Amino acid sequence: MRKKDCFYLGKIAKKFSFKGEVLAYLDTDEPELYENLESVFVEFNGQLIPFFIEDAFLHKNDFLRIRFEECDSEEAAERLIGCELYLPLTMLPKLDGNKFYFHEVTGFDVIDTKLGLVGKLIRINDSNYQPLFEIDSNGTEVLVPMIDEFIERVDRDNKQLILHIPDGLLNLYLDK
Repeated sequence: MRKKDCFYLGKIAKKFSFKGEVLAYLDTDEPELYENLESVFVEFNGQLIPFFIEDAFLHKNDFLRIRFEECDSEEAAERLIGCELYLPLTMLPKLDGNKFYFHEVTGFDVIDTKLGLVGKLIRINDSNYQPLFEIDSNGTEVLVPMIDEFIERVDRDNKQLILHIPDGLLNLYLDK
């Protein structure tokens, strides 16, 4: 399995018991969706390795307590700490309306409700407190805060992200 065909689910944070169980932090708003997994891909030494799950259940909201098959000691669990967990993109729940996954809208045309085509969405930068749409507008990088009130519509059929960008924001970047 290739990483580009998967989505990031979370990271193994720490050991839980002397029997090889681990606690994985899940990077999701709905951790309960992942309680009954049969397996996950664990990134180990740069490779995605399938790990089969013997038992898993939620632990303190955002953590999943996992017992992997053939991981039955503290030492085995220790080797997994810090490893990232992935699942195939096909396992993502479908979203509709104006809800979207970041990877889903990459490459969409960004349309402003007043000014028209702004450019192509390169990526969503979520490394700061406020996620930003990074848009390529004819070679100029335009940053627009990813705020619900700015998102007019996600048009999946035409691969367009229609935004209501506040007056003056694009003027900071473009001669519009």
